[in-house]
Amino acid sequence: MVMKFLLTSGGITNKSIAKALLKLVGKKAKDIRIAFIPTAANIANDDGGNKIWLIEDLYNLLKQGYKSIDIVDISALPKENWKGRLKAADVLFFGGGNTFYLRYWLKKSGLWKILPKLLKNRVYAGISAGSMITTKNLALSQSRRLYYGERDYRGNRGEDGLGFFDFHFRPHLDSIYFTKVRRKFLKKIAKEFQQPIYALDDKSALKISGNKIEIISEGKYLVFNK
Repeated sequence: MVMKFLLTSGGITNKSIAKALLKLVGKKAKDIRIAFIPTAANIANDDGGNKIWLIEDLYNLLKQGYKSIDIVDISALPKENWKGRLKAADVLFFGGGNTFYLRYWLKKSGLWKILPKLLKNRVYAGISAGSMITTKNLALSQSRRLYYGERDYRGNRGEDGLGFFDFHFRPHLDSIYFTKVRRKFLKKIAKEFQQPIYALDDKSALKISGNKIEIISEGKYLVFNK
């Protein structure tokens, strides 16, 4: 079984990333069905609850001309509803927001357990938190402080991710909204980790097919401990 992933910082932001997804799916855009999971955005800490970035992420998908885009919030729907809708999709697209809130609902909904089976014949795509959650450990997510500082959710305070990859993914390199995601800071913190760290800006992505990892970029990226 070869699992396929497209891990992005900012979604489908350019032609290179869009083309990479087409190659992973093996279909033309007009034949691709997207299931977009926005759950991580539900409690994302923005200025006044501003979700313009989420609308932009969806608009970038709309511009690609896909056959359909379903929005499937696993925190708001019963399993018997979301499961069939995910099965109908070619791409399971996990949006950005709070990584630990997404982790909580992946576990609570039951999707955590069945996701590997769903990915036998579907592509996983992620934006920011949706990309970070695929790794073994979420120590590089700033959502840890934001989430655990306010909520406990019955003691569910682990830092384990889905565990598909033994590397760390850090989105939003050099973003004005994430002032510590800079070379100087990342180089320092990389010394605390043994695993590789991929730091990507919003114009970059990781295209993964089985054990093959390819960096897709029209912007900037950094790799540490490789």
